[in-house]
Amino acid sequence: MKKGRFSLQAGIILFVCLVVALSLGITDLLISKRITSSVEETQKEKALDIARMVSLSPLVIRTLGGEANPAEVQRFADQIQAATHVNFVVVMDMKGIRLSHPDPGKVGQHFQGGDEGPVLQGKEYVSVSKGTLGLSMRAFAPIKDAQGKQVGAVAVGISLENVTKAVHKGRMGMVIGTFIGILIGITGAVGLARYIKKILLGLEPFAIARLLEERSSMLQSVREGIIAIDQEGKITLVNRAARKLFQKAGLKGDPMGLKIEDYLPDTRLTRILQSGQTELDQEQNLHGVTILVNRVPVVVNQQPVGAIATFRDKTEVQLLAEQLTGVRNYADALRAQAHEFMNKLHVILGLVRTEQYETLARYVNETVNHRETEMGFVTKKVEDPVLAGFLIGKLSFARESGASLSFACSNALPKPANPEITHELITIIGNLIHNAMEAIVDSPVKKVELKLDYAEDILTIEVRDTGVGMTEDIQNKILDKGFSTKGDGRGIGLYLVAQAMERLEGDMILSSKPGKGTNFAVYIPYQAEGEGA
Repeated sequence: MKKGRFSLQAGIILFVCLVVALSLGITDLLISKRITSSVEETQKEKALDIARMVSLSPLVIRTLGGEANPAEVQRFADQIQAATHVNFVVVMDMKGIRLSHPDPGKVGQHFQGGDEGPVLQGKEYVSVSKGTLGLSMRAFAPIKDAQGKQVGAVAVGISLENVTKAVHKGRMGMVIGTFIGILIGITGAVGLARYIKKILLGLEPFAIARLLEERSSMLQSVREGIIAIDQEGKITLVNRAARKLFQKAGLKGDPMGLKIEDYLPDTRLTRILQSGQTELDQEQNLHGVTILVNRVPVVVNQQPVGAIATFRDKTEVQLLAEQLTGVRNYADALRAQAHEFMNKLHVILGLVRTEQYETLARYVNETVNHRETEMGFVTKKVEDPVLAGFLIGKLSFARESGASLSFACSNALPKPANPEITHELITIIGNLIHNAMEAIVDSPVKKVELKLDYAEDILTIEVRDTGVGMTEDIQNKILDKGFSTKGDGRGIGLYLVAQAMERLEGDMILSSKPGKGTNFAVYIPYQAEGEGA
């Protein structure tokens, strides 16, 4: 995504200023026309009112009737002009001869402008014309005597320059208001931009869009299912892997926007939202599908605002664990066989140097026959290749450690109907053998026996050692998580055995006496491959 030309703050400020300026500009244009029209109309009314006032003056009427001195009209006109601040007040007779004028030298001369004709015919009006004092707005009013006969006319002039000044003065208030409005708009735009920038954590829109695209791609590409809820418990996010798991569990429809408790009643996400505590590696049954779930609250300003759960089908996890266990067992077997082979090479080298060739031949034959017999017996009795490989590796590891590990199986053990059982069996057998090997470290007789027996859909696993044994108090605690007689950081192996047995609905009998060794007997329901449920 290309980076924008402007930052978010600059964009908001520019946009708000443009909107305010455009709005106020249009308002100013519309109001200015009204102001101009209003000012012009006011000036017209003012000029007409003055003209009417002069036309009704008894002094003016008597003078035009020949009953008063014309000089009195000039003085009266000057007084009116000074009091009303007009450009001129001109009184004329019916021939258009001036009786008054701001310039006394023009008194007695004909009125100029050419727009006086209608008023001499008794009409009242306003016109714009150029006279001796320049371009002006002129208001004309007829002068009539007591009998209603027109005896003259009066013209009151207002300079158009004064009209323009009045219009400009009327618009100045609007201009000042517009300027103040723009300043307020800029201030508000800056404040709004900073507030939005703070909410967006200082990110620009293009950066937010890029993060959103990356987040969407990432969430849809991971194999773990992801579901998120908001503070009200509504589902806000479900990725592709989660939808597949929901479909596998028989859940239909689009979960987006639904209440989490309505769609997944046992999810416990709402409890995480309330407590704010994280839950990791928890098992959950989703309509027959067992999943491993991690639940984490979403915290903003130390307040939970949502929760996220990531989960994966336990079958996939167990399959991966089996693959890893198989690789580890294979590596352990190879390492044990390498050490064992080096020891046998040393024996062969010694027999060759002492030229005991007959003894050498017997030793080689015994070694080959023993290996073939051991591997053949295990693979014959245990049909599951993963479990068989695991047992062969344990036998080699025991020989390398200087201990005797014997294996017996009265009946052949077929492959399990459910492949998940293999992983559980490896957990049980491996930890029991490991515990037994540690128990015989300080024992004069280092011997461990492993027996498997399959009959009537029951698998019996028995592990016996010649170790130091356990007291009754230790036996009561040995399956507790974290309990160990070997120091801190231990006590996990037998706890995993107990967990595996619980999942398989099995049972275990433990018998042990101090100095007499220990015997673990495990009984597990076992359905062979190909048999009916």
